[in-house]
Amino acid sequence: MYVRDAKNRDEAWLLDRIDALGIDAEAFRSRDYVLAVDEDTNTRVGFGRLRVHPGEPEACELTGIGVLEPWRGQGVGAHVIERLIAEAGDEGFDTVYVLTDQADYLTQFGFDQVDPELLPDQLVERLARKREQLDGAVVPLAVDVAAFEMPERLREAFKTASADDGAAEPDETAEDFGIDSETATYKYDTGQ
Repeated sequence: MYVRDAKNRDEAWLLDRIDALGIDAEAFRSRDYVLAVDEDTNTRVGFGRLRVHPGEPEACELTGIGVLEPWRGQGVGAHVIERLIAEAGDEGFDTVYVLTDQADYLTQFGFDQVDPELLPDQLVERLARKREQLDGAVVPLAVDVAAFEMPERLREAFKTASADDGAAEPDETAEDFGIDSETATYKYDTGQ
């Protein structure tokens, strides 16, 4: 399992998954995303975006984080977030904001709730739009890039992550489709 920058060829996949998961895609640009990929199957399993809002000063927002259902609970989202925080630091940001209805998940990484009045102007407007979309359940959080912490359990889970498909599917038989295997004939039956 690894996390990489999204490429142009990932755009259609990203848009489909964003739509399926009901994730915010405002001002979508695929080059802002990173993807978590299963290195054994080359399957894309999670994603997230670092969005820079121009202005004075610029504001950096973590947004559009999603993990496909069979891969949840295995550190995939945590590693996507870690990669995005590292990129924010590389771009010179000290603080990364997130406007979310999943505050409990993000606080385990060191994110703290922020008074909406202390948000950069660009994020005040965005917070209002997101609250409108999600019926007011959105709260602003922020983390100092240097204070980000990856819980060890998520780091270890990511190393061995695999699709959790649940119980194995039973083998299907002719009877499952209403076919009596004792009396059925087939198009190419030679009678032998």
